[in-house]
Amino acid sequence: MTAAQPRRRLVLASQSPARLGLLRQAGLEPEVLVSGVDEEAVTAPTPAELALALAEAKASVVAARPEVHGALVIGCDSVLDLDGRALGKPADAEEATARWKAMRGRAGTLQTGHCVWDTASGRHVSATASTVVRFGEPTDDEIAAYVASGEPLYVAGAFTLDGRSAPFIDGIDGDHGNVIGLSLPLLRRLLADLGTGITELWAPAED
Repeated sequence: MTAAQPRRRLVLASQSPARLGLLRQAGLEPEVLVSGVDEEAVTAPTPAELALALAEAKASVVAARPEVHGALVIGCDSVLDLDGRALGKPADAEEATARWKAMRGRAGTLQTGHCVWDTASGRHVSATASTVVRFGEPTDDEIAAYVASGEPLYVAGAFTLDGRSAPFIDGIDGDHGNVIGLSLPLLRRLLADLGTGITELWAPAED
């Protein structure tokens, strides 16, 4: 009988608690190593291409570190495409307020770039997932209260589906996980392209 292969080490090149939470809920136990990439220095022609370029930059920087050799490294980044503009995290409360007043009653597309590096083989694959987000119409007072909570300053597009802004989002078309920060179906396909089944990465079930 052949001994079972040891489970591959998984590294998340992101400090996002939401992405880490999604992976853990899916049975994975990634380590977290923040890339330190200067996001302002990365440019691209479109929001979707920018999200992908940022994800690739983060994954490649972490994958190049000697201490992760042999691991699978996941890099992700999200931006909101509103009227062709790429909107990441707002710089301050004033920008977050203006952003919400511009978004309410409209729809935007949340673009999340995904890149997976197999540091054992040196191969990597990447793709962008897109989800349409239909914003509700929060009042000025509701927007002020939401901005005062501090949450929108830490999330792409100044909103999230799994936080205080959830009541202000009427619906989405596409993968909800992608809006939170990571598309698990897309991650499964990228891992498969590298010859790894996502179930091979599942942590052992607790007794």
